[in-house]
Amino acid sequence: MTDIALNESLGHAYDQARTRLRNALADAGRTQDATELLAVSKTKPAAMIRQAWQLGQRQFGENYLQEALEKQTELADLDDIVWHFIGPLQSNKTRAVAEYFDWVHSVDRLKIAQRLSEQRPAHLAPLNICLQVNISREESKAGVLPEALEELAKDVAALPHLRLRGLMAIPAPAEGLDAQRQPLAALREALTALQNALPEAPLDTLSMGMSDDLEAAVLEGATLVRLGTAIFGARQST
Repeated sequence: MTDIALNESLGHAYDQARTRLRNALADAGRTQDATELLAVSKTKPAAMIRQAWQLGQRQFGENYLQEALEKQTELADLDDIVWHFIGPLQSNKTRAVAEYFDWVHSVDRLKIAQRLSEQRPAHLAPLNICLQVNISREESKAGVLPEALEELAKDVAALPHLRLRGLMAIPAPAEGLDAQRQPLAALREALTALQNALPEAPLDTLSMGMSDDLEAAVLEGATLVRLGTAIFGARQST
């Protein structure tokens, strides 16, 4: 595919994604700046991220650390990109994530949060953290269970180089808007409970909603929706 064709294809998909988000916000009676689009760029080349940046996108989500670091090097001239790490995070990867990302969405253990705080460079702003919640209680999914969330949140909020911002979840797939909304409503209610329990924390973020359930997520108060295929096309195998 030529660069021109790639630009046209990506531009059309990006416009469609933005229109879908605008329509969802309007249907939910929310302001047009209430939900931001997080472009999930895993497995996609840096050239496509640069093109999305040229279209106005600034927030990008990556799942795979080494791949993300290579892209960050290639895109170092784009100094206003906001990098979100949204994949599973093991202890041996925390240092690089603490050094090179602005957000982490997948914290579900205190040990990981402690390492991120300890390894965050002093000259950088605190690392923004979302706690991943296993809202559908799936055995195969990562995430803290809802009943353990408050204790973890209090411990993470006390760490000096992190800023606890909110919650993230990947609910089990569901058919129909009402079924999709149920776990997302539960996540929203969990955030409200945390806001009451931790009034000093800047808990303002609900990272939820992907291509299949964007409308349900916006109805339930998502502040970040994560779209990959809808913007960049089918994912490449890794």
